[in-house]
Amino acid sequence: MSKQARESRLGENEAMAVGRNIRVSPRKLGVVAGLIRGKRVEAALSELTFSKRRIAKDVKKVLQSAIANAENNHQLDVDRLVVSEASVGKGLVMRRFHARARGRGAKILKPFSHLTIVVREREEEKKAPAKAKSTGAKKAAPKKAEAQQSGEQA
Repeated sequence: MSKQARESRLGENEAMAVGRNIRVSPRKLGVVAGLIRGKRVEAALSELTFSKRRIAKDVKKVLQSAIANAENNHQLDVDRLVVSEASVGKGLVMRRFHARARGRGAKILKPFSHLTIVVREREEEKKAPAKAKSTGAKKAAPKKAEAQQSGEQA
């Protein structure tokens, strides 16, 4: 008499990892998440490794967690993984104050963010058969154009 299991929002060839309460504003985290969105996993890891942004280390940890989830929980091939989704959400905001002159206070906001990374195993690219060239229509059009040009010049 327990609750029924919730359906997964992920496909068969996807894995996800979530980083919660990362101590950076969502706006700054969104810039780093945009760097890796849509890239192959190897390229995304190298991009984060050599990034100058402080938060890139935390994003790299979450990405490595998503890769490990794909490999261990979903038996996906690590070499064919692509970062299909990297979304940022707003977390809680710590509020502090800074003492100012004449007994006043200025507020300081320290925001937190949530990061969700979804990796997908890309399908093998199938080569489409080459289309046969239709010679009749293409050859007739240039002859017509040449005839019109020669008629205009005469």
